Amino acid sequence: MADFDVFAKDCPSREVFAHVTGRWGALVLGRLRSEPQRFSEIRRQVEGISDRMLTQTLRDLVGDGLVSRYSAGTNPPHTEYRLTPAGAGVADAVLRLAESVQTAMAAPRLP
Repeated sequence: MADFDVFAKDCPSREVFAHVTGRWGALVLGRLRSEPQRFSEIRRQVEGISDRMLTQTLRDLVGDGLVSRYSAGTNPPHTEYRLTPAGAGVADAVLRLAESVQTAMAAPRLP
């Protein structure tokens, strides 16, 4: 396995990190954690995302190997997106981060 360092400017892991930690990437990964979903299901669950941004986000995550795209040979086409094993691990980390943020927001703040 090659060594990766997300802090090194030329490391390929930096681009994947950007896809995962961007607003839409993290939210899409979090929503796909529970089950495979169709494009329209993801769009409904990730409020505020445009079709264009969802398309780009899914394309990036598929290219990164975190999400797989499955198309059944039906008419009309039935396409689902699901996490790969690597994507499931990343999605778990994203959900832990989201929970930490929500917990921190609920905590009393000092003046």
